[in-house]
Amino acid sequence: MAVAYHSPGVYREDVFLRPASVLPTGVPGFVGLGTVAGQGITLPVVLHRQEEFAAALLSPAEGFLADAVAGFFANGGSRCYVAVADPAAGDRPGALRAALATLAPLLDVDLVAVPDAMLLADAAEQYALQRDVLAHCHAQGDRLAILDSRRGSSLDGVLEQRRAIGAGAAEPVSGALYYPWLRTAGDRWLPPCGHVAGIFARSDARVGVFKAPANEEIFDALDLETVIDNGQQDRLNPEGINCLRAFPGRGIRVWGARTLSRDPSWRYVSGRRFFLTIGRWIDRNMTWAAFEANEPRLWLRIRRELDTYLTGLWRAGALQGATPAEGFYVKCDIETNPPENRLAGQVVTEIGLAITAPAEFVVVRIIHRAGAAVAA
Repeated sequence: MAVAYHSPGVYREDVFLRPASVLPTGVPGFVGLGTVAGQGITLPVVLHRQEEFAAALLSPAEGFLADAVAGFFANGGSRCYVAVADPAAGDRPGALRAALATLAPLLDVDLVAVPDAMLLADAAEQYALQRDVLAHCHAQGDRLAILDSRRGSSLDGVLEQRRAIGAGAAEPVSGALYYPWLRTAGDRWLPPCGHVAGIFARSDARVGVFKAPANEEIFDALDLETVIDNGQQDRLNPEGINCLRAFPGRGIRVWGARTLSRDPSWRYVSGRRFFLTIGRWIDRNMTWAAFEANEPRLWLRIRRELDTYLTGLWRAGALQGATPAEGFYVKCDIETNPPENRLAGQVVTEIGLAITAPAEFVVVRIIHRAGAAVAA
């Protein structure tokens, strides 16, 4: 209600601003064997601390679900969902697929991991389930799969796994494969997906989703099942297999940031997740435009809102260029919305982005000269 002022002077008014809606990233949905404590429901359970797992869920001792969640929180994760399948189910692959499907309606999940896929009887079942996880992420269009290599895999074995799970996958493939397994302070060998998911969340919080989640130390990792050197990674990295490596004095680190996609445009995890995140932001923030009058004032408002969002990403370093115009453009006008589109009820906006790619290969040229050293 407006206040009437009668005497000249200075008056103070308190204005309470609504905080801007922050799009969550680094939120995984874990799928594994277990039950919800004291309940018969099978909906995903949200967790904000590692300690909540024991209070809310029961999982078999041979499973990897509890350890994956613990690794997530140990490495900087702040929120995750857990979808469980009945450990007593006769068809474990089918039960895990059913649990995976319960993640579909969740709008804040942008990562998916199924650590208990490694409990299935044979390689064929494991690969089939991992292909289903990739298909789930592709169908949802807003999340990326973190996949585990098989325990004890040789280099040839993990390359065969990469070929098997990538066969027939729809491009772009929204998934990344990590090798090898790691050993924690609990003296147990584990698939790395939970720890890697925590690194995704940690990197997102520190820099942003556009930063490659690599060259990050893995906390609560004491050893690796396979020691990988440069020569071995030369075989794995071009195939999109992300290695975990131990470096003297620097601990155990994620040393790869590639997806399983064969399309060079979607080679890097950071690039794929960046586009997925922009799509999620548009879905969340642009629904107001539905059923508005399709005319220039609507186009102007769409451009203004997208310009504001993308300029913020450019300032954060997600986009290239010395100016916002070099990093992106937004086009919503008569050219993108001719009369036939408008009559069909469509408003079309074109967005161009020049994203920053990770410096995967740092090359230092050492110039040798016979005389004095001068710049070339």
